[in-house]
Amino acid sequence: MEEVNLEELWELTTDEPTSVFSPAFLAELAFGKEVDDDLICSFLRCIFTDKLFFKYKEGRVRINNAEQIAQLRMQQVAEEKKARLVKDGSQLLRSLYDLQNVEELENEYGSFFTESLDIIRDFYLFGSDFKQAATAKLLLKEASLNHPHAPFSLMEKSGRWSSHENIPLLRSEIPVAFSLAARQQAEQILQTDMDKLFDDPARIDYTHLKPITIDGPTTQDFDDALTIEKDGENYLVGVHISDVAHYVRPGDPLFQEAMQRGTSIYFPEGQIPMLPRHLSQGICSLIQGEIRAALSFMILLSPEAEVLRVRIRPSIIKVARRLTYEEADSMLKDDNEIKMLNKVSQRLRQRRIDNGALLLPFPDVNIFIDNQGKVHVQLAKSNTPARVLVSEMMILANSESARYVADRMVPGIYRSQPELKNRIVHGTDDDLFQNTKQRKQLPRGELSTVAKSHSGLGVSQYTTITSPIRRLLDLVMQHQLHSIVRRQEPRFTEDMCSDFTAVMSRTLSRANNVRHQRHRYWLLCYLEERKGQYLEALVIQAGPKRTNLLLTDILLDVELPATGGISPGQRVKIRVAKADALDNVLRFEW
Repeated sequence: MEEVNLEELWELTTDEPTSVFSPAFLAELAFGKEVDDDLICSFLRCIFTDKLFFKYKEGRVRINNAEQIAQLRMQQVAEEKKARLVKDGSQLLRSLYDLQNVEELENEYGSFFTESLDIIRDFYLFGSDFKQAATAKLLLKEASLNHPHAPFSLMEKSGRWSSHENIPLLRSEIPVAFSLAARQQAEQILQTDMDKLFDDPARIDYTHLKPITIDGPTTQDFDDALTIEKDGENYLVGVHISDVAHYVRPGDPLFQEAMQRGTSIYFPEGQIPMLPRHLSQGICSLIQGEIRAALSFMILLSPEAEVLRVRIRPSIIKVARRLTYEEADSMLKDDNEIKMLNKVSQRLRQRRIDNGALLLPFPDVNIFIDNQGKVHVQLAKSNTPARVLVSEMMILANSESARYVADRMVPGIYRSQPELKNRIVHGTDDDLFQNTKQRKQLPRGELSTVAKSHSGLGVSQYTTITSPIRRLLDLVMQHQLHSIVRRQEPRFTEDMCSDFTAVMSRTLSRANNVRHQRHRYWLLCYLEERKGQYLEALVIQAGPKRTNLLLTDILLDVELPATGGISPGQRVKIRVAKADALDNVLRFEW
């Protein structure tokens, strides 16, 4: 085949008034002589081989313009780079999979090492939705790595992932690190002189009170503290909430971070905080013996726990005692404050029950991973006296906050739940079977800018205000309360609150999905070690085709084909046939 300089030919023809020519004309121009069919074919083979300057279509040859040539050149460079990446990348992936030294591979392959692993990682996380999925498939194919979890193994062997990497979290793209601006703001907040809190004329000094925090033994971010004293025959209850709004304000980098997260997420192996740890576990945490900014709810209750008066004030407090739930439970008879708090909480609870509240106590599933990576699962009662005490005080503060904002016709964000259509459980019923059935029939809760009743809690209006360290809703409502008690214009308008509900619904749904998937992952890890064993299960529903059960040791829902001789409420033994946490596969047999 005679050589043709297509670039030179393009330059000769680019100034012509037309951009479309016959193959014979261009062939004559290229060869400088009359051409026969063989030379025309030779010319066409040239432009089929090098498609940069000319394009053949329907018997005619079109000249590419300068912009098209530039784009084609970029495509050529990209294709050449892709070819090199597939060739070198597949070799390094195979070497990595075969346990060659990671540092040696990084030194040998340079940027290809990082680029190849980034492609493999994102392909594993996002599959065909990943824009370089085709490249990833080629890399794996050329490396003879065809197992679905080969990318996971590669990431683990490279040291980038752990053996229990949180894949749902990575897929969710929930921010884990904080922006530089947010970290800088957090550092500035840490330099705050706490004595300046006393210069605020609207902030009441409650340091003479003796607040108590009651939390789990491993808690490090303390949102709330409690006080109580007699006022004649009545009780003056103080629910003191960390004043996060004093530090984190709309428009701040930290507020933007809270908007992106919506909530802190807790996993057995750690947490993703809504705010940086040195704030959530430091200056914003109600730490024993430390001066802290708070928003205090001073609520006067009658002996029957009827709300007589509510005063909400920005305050300064110093926690006097830090107790665990277990410690508080042991002090119910001998500690005067704990005794009074327990007495009031029981009456508050009864009032809610009388208003139709559904208690539905359900054990907490606590998952613990030891130093050897073994998974342990323990069930803990969620309705011990101390837990009920704290829960009732939080519900009291939250419902009164909702009333306080709604009564003043200030824009707010509220939680509600429609009336239950089929009630199974009444009062303080503590039956696992009945409570599980009832939970499956609960109407979906709502988040809106309208204060409505919450049937499950037995209150006429509800929001959340008691966890501003770890919930965006609580932080937003704390700002609204500040506006009211300081006699200022509301910080957020109705439209802004409506926008917040959309943001919160999206971020909470995402966070809850990740939390649920991760919880299930660890339970499947627990079951992997029990393959072949028989476990106790509670029959929840027995249909003609399927039977729904609840594993009583770990409270996990499972399903089996229908079998005869069993009925709802019965406890049976079922065998773990297969459990694979990474594949999210679980199968039981009768």
